[in-house]
Amino acid sequence: MKGMILVMDGMGDRPIKELNNQTPLQAANTPNMDQMAKEGITGIMDSIAPGIRPGSDTAHLSILGYNPYEVYTGRGPFEASGVALDVIPGDIAFRCNFSTMDENGIVTDRRAGRIREGTKDLVEKLNAMVLDDYKDIKIIFKESTGHRAVLVLRGEGLSDKVSDADPKVEGKAPAEVVALDGSAEAEKTADILNKVVAKTYEMLKDHPVNLERIKNDLPPANVVIPRGAGAVPEVEPINDKYEINSACIAETGLIMGIARFAGMDVIEMEDVTGGVDTNLDNIRDTIIDQVKNSDHDFFLINIDGADEAGHDGNVKQKVEFIEKVDKVVMSELLKLEDVYIFLTADHSTPISVKNHTGDPVPILIRGPEVRTDDVEEYNEFATYKGGLCRIRGSDVMNIMMDYMNYSHKFGA
Repeated sequence: MKGMILVMDGMGDRPIKELNNQTPLQAANTPNMDQMAKEGITGIMDSIAPGIRPGSDTAHLSILGYNPYEVYTGRGPFEASGVALDVIPGDIAFRCNFSTMDENGIVTDRRAGRIREGTKDLVEKLNAMVLDDYKDIKIIFKESTGHRAVLVLRGEGLSDKVSDADPKVEGKAPAEVVALDGSAEAEKTADILNKVVAKTYEMLKDHPVNLERIKNDLPPANVVIPRGAGAVPEVEPINDKYEINSACIAETGLIMGIARFAGMDVIEMEDVTGGVDTNLDNIRDTIIDQVKNSDHDFFLINIDGADEAGHDGNVKQKVEFIEKVDKVVMSELLKLEDVYIFLTADHSTPISVKNHTGDPVPILIRGPEVRTDDVEEYNEFATYKGGLCRIRGSDVMNIMMDYMNYSHKFGA
């Protein structure tokens, strides 16, 4: 029996006045998700624990059955692995944004207009970077999806105990990176990062990609701002942990990186784009092909656009994206037989907050012999009445393995 966990990133939300105090998921027209709710069992989930604001990384780790408090060292290593960088013990990795900085050193756009093209050329330039004071440190950049990128520092005497350079909001200079534990290694790493940020501006401000963007009234991607430092973690392979043959279908480097660290096969897709512009037809076709034709029996699927709309505070875009996923993807998943589908979000990204919150997210399981409940809609307020009640992310794999008949009896 096959199974999948389908995560609609950041789909959860709070009631919104302009939607008559409904959430975007409530307001959206989602007949296929609602049909899944009717045919399945529902509930709500705290990805980590009640009130904990999870990152997408820690939430996915928990949902996959790992304790994020034990295996999570920072987001950087997962981002690096997600874009197929081979990180090794001793490496310190960071997630980064291509951002826009003015001549006064003020960040005017943290995402450089959500740049979609040209970052590969920018990275090619940056990978020639050498710092005069640290010629023994190898500096590796790699583009990810959209405005995202990865930075890896490789060399002796480095530490992941450093702060972020991200100012968090526009109108401020990049934050000064500082050591968090006072060690010589952390002091050295912080100094390297501050020099790297300054050097990226020197190398990118007159790059042809950015001159063309300025010509077209687009924000230039003229500085790289790292955050989420992390050392390479050790993670037990999920296939050994649950005796499955697993694969991941995702559009973002972060989720692909988590999957690679967990030992999952990552199914590469072309022309995905990411965010609200995600090529849902491509994702749908890949899911159907893998379920029907591959030897994999378990899938992690992540679809990202609702989270992007939530971070942007764009309620219309969030509703429309949820509706598009329902029409393009869920309509075809409803046709699958003998497959257990666990549908959820990794966290809430409310329009009013423009960031992740600890609000629980709706869940459902649809598949053969599932004990159905009386819930007939899939949203935050309907599913809390369901038969699964309120669970944690750490419960998901155990429940799925039991349904798929892969779990072992505990006791005589």
